[in-house]
Amino acid sequence: MFGMKRTRRAGIAAALTLGVTLVAAGCAGGGGGTASGGGDAGGGDANLSITMLPKNLGNPYFDTSTGGAEDAAKEFGGTFDEVGPSEASPTSQVQYIQTAAQQGTGGLIVSANDPEALCDALDEARSADVKVVTFDSDTNPDCRDLFINQATSEGIAKVQVDLIAEQIGDAGQIAVLSASANATNQNAWIELMKTELADSHPDIELVEVVYGDDDDQTSFDKTAALLQTYPQLKGIVSPTTVGIAAAGRYLSTSEYKGKVALTGLGTPNQMREYVEDGTVTAFALWNPADLGYLAAFATQALITGEITGAEGDTFEAGKLGSFTVGEGGSVLLGDPFVFDADNIGEFDF
Repeated sequence: MFGMKRTRRAGIAAALTLGVTLVAAGCAGGGGGTASGGGDAGGGDANLSITMLPKNLGNPYFDTSTGGAEDAAKEFGGTFDEVGPSEASPTSQVQYIQTAAQQGTGGLIVSANDPEALCDALDEARSADVKVVTFDSDTNPDCRDLFINQATSEGIAKVQVDLIAEQIGDAGQIAVLSASANATNQNAWIELMKTELADSHPDIELVEVVYGDDDDQTSFDKTAALLQTYPQLKGIVSPTTVGIAAAGRYLSTSEYKGKVALTGLGTPNQMREYVEDGTVTAFALWNPADLGYLAAFATQALITGEITGAEGDTFEAGKLGSFTVGEGGSVLLGDPFVFDADNIGEFDF
């Protein structure tokens, strides 16, 4: 995203033994993301080695959140690495969790591809004194120490429904282009969208939810299929950065440009050209760099014993300030932000 390369180092030897190739995805500087000071730097005897495990590598959204986490690790004097699968499937993250725990990581930051499939591996890691923080997409709360929530599910659902309703005149057929069918965050948002539509937008019909599996080409093809299947479709909501960018790419060069509205969750750098050429009016997101940054500081606070993850615990997260652990071991980053032609030029991520 930012024109720099990061080399993934943690777990390379063990992962290669398993026949897994770690993929490099660019977002922050340096050769491997090692922050100064080593595993116990800045925290006395604390093991401030952080391993980040997104849903999949090569995803611009996760490249950005990883960059934020690495920046945080540099600030508090820890070491940092990112590992992960190339595809976002329910069990694809398990071997990376196991490898990180075996190699003695102090903290594991995970965006879960499935709420239950990772629990056994995460429980084993926690029994080895690895602190587990989920972000973006949670596991069963019993399987982790904290969840860093990008925004409330209700707020994320409502902003997307409000945007599509405004763009289609609050009436007509819409569809949802989601990530994987097992993604906990996507599914929670979609259920809340359905409720919001039923309660407040009776003239909007949600005709189908399709899944692009957070793959660009699959999402592109699913967009084409939706438009062919539903000739009266007036809008598409894609609550995934890969999906909305792929749908924007399809619409921008098709006969549907300007006729079918598109909104959802995307990054400014992905969506800029589609906003500027009129394909997309407005979309929403939080800052994924801040999300990763907060997750890393929360992991550090757990490792050093500053917090336990109990409701009411407070900790400092560098430039973002102070945060309080809420119900269910959840920490809230903030509200979604709407990007449009008037403000998109002010952002670079």
